[in-house]
Amino acid sequence: MKKQAGSSVVLILLCFVYIFASVEAQTCRPSGTIRGKNPPPGQCNTENDSDCCKVGKLYTTYKCSPPVSSRTKATLTLNSFQAGGDGGGPSECDNQYHSDDDPVVALSTGWFSDKRRCLKYINIYGNGRSVRAKVVDECDSTMGCDSDHDYQPPCPNNIVDASKAVWKALGVPESNWGGMDIYWSDTD
Repeated sequence: MKKQAGSSVVLILLCFVYIFASVEAQTCRPSGTIRGKNPPPGQCNTENDSDCCKVGKLYTTYKCSPPVSSRTKATLTLNSFQAGGDGGGPSECDNQYHSDDDPVVALSTGWFSDKRRCLKYINIYGNGRSVRAKVVDECDSTMGCDSDHDYQPPCPNNIVDASKAVWKALGVPESNWGGMDIYWSDTD
């Protein structure tokens, strides 16, 4: 009987170790840093209150994002996907610009998942409402502070960078656009 009880304790301990290791494996840790440098004059578009890199400041980079669930917590930020907007060049998924009147988003690198979500729709929940938006771009969490990234810092790893149409659909007053906790999920 003691041998069976001892085996049960070992089995239970192994289960706890496995569960802890699984949870730990889902944790997204920083992958590095990049040092900010001054953009050339007029090269950092500050539309929508976008930040420009600061000389010498270290910015954290990520190759991952928090795990996706049926209710993934994120920060909604404002981005222009139009030509000349603060989003920089054309969208990565289709090499096109998109109207700020279309509900489109860019996802942090880990959630963008090597283009696996390109041109697919996600549901965004916030401010007591929801909106369906198309993924058209990556909010790069691995690089920044260069011409390819409009001299803006790397995105945090939990960003849904959305067009004005998304903010309007969620009924957020324009004076509050810029950063809001939301939840999102893949559509079926």
